[in-house]
Amino acid sequence: MDLLKILQVSASGLSAERTRLQTVSSNIANAQTTRTEEGGPYQRRLPVFRSDSVSNNPFGDVLEQKLQAPKVVEVVVDKRPNEQVYNPGHPDADPETGMVEMPNVNVVEEMVDMISASRAYESNVTAISATKNMALKALEIGR
Repeated sequence: MDLLKILQVSASGLSAERTRLQTVSSNIANAQTTRTEEGGPYQRRLPVFRSDSVSNNPFGDVLEQKLQAPKVVEVVVDKRPNEQVYNPGHPDADPETGMVEMPNVNVVEEMVDMISASRAYESNVTAISATKNMALKALEIGR
């Protein structure tokens, strides 16, 4: 296994998880936003990941075939329906019903996503550190 490929996969994972954390923080920050530039309440955003195979050899060993570098292809809008909340005093409330259309952001779900993304980020940092230590030990052996 090439050490540079391991670093490439880990660096790609760091970048993808950073984007995921930024998306989650944006969702949490806008959990109560009822007016956006597009009109209507904020819509939850979700990053879409894609894995590019590191190995170009289809007959390579199993580990290389399974080792893939994740990256964010795009950030899409969640299509779940918005929540309707009764709040007649809200400036965006329907004058007849008193209902306000709130964003489709569940803060608890976002917190779980944030914890998951931060743990994945930590795992990639650990993998980079372990790879660096292996390379240093290999250099010491060669002396």
